[in-house]
Amino acid sequence: MLNRTQFDATLDVLHQVLPFTAPADVILSRYFRDERQLGARDRAMIAETVFGLLRHLPRIQWLTGEKAGVIEWLIAYFSAVEKRNMRELESIFDDKKLELAKQWKAVDWSSAPLHVQAGLPDWSVAALQAGGMSDADVLELGRALMQSAPLDLRVNILKMKREGVVEELLAAGIEAKPTPYSPWGLRIHGKPALNKHSLFLGGGFEVQDEGSQLLALLTGARRGQMIADFCAGAGGKTLAIGAMMQSTGRLYAFDISEKRLANLKPRLARSGLSNVQPQLIASENDQKIKRLAGKMDSVLVDAPCSGLGTLRRNPDLKYRQSAKSVQELNAKQASILASAARLVKTGGRLVYATCSVLPSENTQIVDAFLAAHPDFELLDVRELLAKERVEIALDGPMLQLWPQTHAADGFFAAVMTRKAAKVAVPDEANETAAPDDAAS
Repeated sequence: MLNRTQFDATLDVLHQVLPFTAPADVILSRYFRDERQLGARDRAMIAETVFGLLRHLPRIQWLTGEKAGVIEWLIAYFSAVEKRNMRELESIFDDKKLELAKQWKAVDWSSAPLHVQAGLPDWSVAALQAGGMSDADVLELGRALMQSAPLDLRVNILKMKREGVVEELLAAGIEAKPTPYSPWGLRIHGKPALNKHSLFLGGGFEVQDEGSQLLALLTGARRGQMIADFCAGAGGKTLAIGAMMQSTGRLYAFDISEKRLANLKPRLARSGLSNVQPQLIASENDQKIKRLAGKMDSVLVDAPCSGLGTLRRNPDLKYRQSAKSVQELNAKQASILASAARLVKTGGRLVYATCSVLPSENTQIVDAFLAAHPDFELLDVRELLAKERVEIALDGPMLQLWPQTHAADGFFAAVMTRKAAKVAVPDEANETAAPDDAAS
């Protein structure tokens, strides 16, 4: 249970986070940087409480009513969600608030609306239902997204073997096991600090969810190819693709954010890759992109999205998105995918991906693209992954990962290929016979 110092710090952080004007993890990092007197145990407890409350906030708000404030929300979180013993709360709350805790501890969540039970915004539940998801599946998904995500690593195969990383981590008292699907993935027991570990500093591994690793794998990257990571961000998937290429060929990392590309630089230095070319672009229609039209063996489009598949890690995203913002993202996603497609050569791959679970950001974008671009056809990701020795249960030819099924973030991917242009063949029956002397 939180002591008084931890409780007061948690209140301070929540008052900064709850306007939802900036990512919660950014605010927490800044707060801990400013409050250096807080020890590692204090920080862990504060972060766990803040993120726990954010995961369950729709349920807490329904339970406490419109007039409740942050302190009431914390009481509800400790009593109704965590089911704390009342004695644990006595050192922090007065008798009046303890009475509320006893009352809320007995809540029957089954009487709440579906979106409250699932811990999701009502607009997102409506979107999932419109896409054909049953109430039971919505509830199962919501409950999974309210859990804390495991810590996954990607072994840098350019420098290390997975078995070697496991051994070195174990020697440091850190338990790591291979992830179920990714050939480079490790799942860590607990949440140890790894940013100062010699293997991390030496580029032996990166922190990366297993689902994100599979997106890189779907590019089919090989030695000597030309590949583009169209929305590279800080470059997690770029680095994975570069390792697949064994630091050969040419790998373009495009992004419109100079800050995000700057964050790639230290990671790139650790990785040992020499084939990555970070490229700042003004938009998806930048002249730098037009010059590379039809030259890429593979293009990954990890499109800007709502991020609702990552709520285990970023629970505040569900309060920073709306039906309107997703609709605006849909237009951007379609435009980016169409522009990126121009880079793909005949026979090359186009991988469209998001970290969302909403059909409007996923299958609907792909279906509309394929209808407008008959020169592309959909490939079956189950077959592609099987060739990479990855066996995974999927419902169709596109990749949709579910936290409740795959123990990964809710990533989506569709893989398409540019078909060879059809060559017109003359109809022999209608050909005019050449004169006899033409053959001489």
